[in-house]
Amino acid sequence: MKRILPFTLILILFSNCKNETKSEMSEDSELKELFSLMQGSFDSEIQAEVDSSYYNIALHMYPIWEDKGNFLYVEQALNSMQNKPYRQRIYEVTRNSDSTFSSAVYKLDVDSLWIGKWKTPKAFDSISLKDIALKEGCDVILSRVAPNHFIGKTGDASCASTMRGASFARSEVEILEDKIMSWDRGFDAKGHYVWGAEKGAYIFNKID
Repeated sequence: MKRILPFTLILILFSNCKNETKSEMSEDSELKELFSLMQGSFDSEIQAEVDSSYYNIALHMYPIWEDKGNFLYVEQALNSMQNKPYRQRIYEVTRNSDSTFSSAVYKLDVDSLWIGKWKTPKAFDSISLKDIALKEGCDVILSRVAPNHFIGKTGDASCASTMRGASFARSEVEILEDKIMSWDRGFDAKGHYVWGAEKGAYIFNKID
């Protein structure tokens, strides 16, 4: 029995190491899958044609700082006014836990310097993390519900916003292989809706 026990322990330890390695590989592949799905150019043209209450919005998300992690430069504008974007952010995509992922949101120091730079992502090599500011409480926590399918949202009232009299903003996101659905809304201190799409999420179809 004394001879068998050490060998048994070795087998158990070896099996655990193999399982951990497989788990790590799975986690890496899922994070890469999410990061890849978020990349590209999108627009809501189809939705806007069907429902006039939605604008045709252009959404561009392209990787930057590829040696530092999973960072995306994000730019949104009316499709007809892409030289005047209304939102410019940097997202950092990481694993949050065994079953969830986080997309943290950062603000750029001088937005106007980066308009259209999704076309030349290497331009961001001239700045670093110290030049951007984290929007506390605005990270989107996502879960993988199926291959190439993630769903997530921000905290109910954790993301501060002062736009149009709001006290906080709330985002709900669904990411698939060919589209991203995003529902951003602002609420006042009493929880009353003050801005954002009323009916539901914007549907951004991938065009590139």
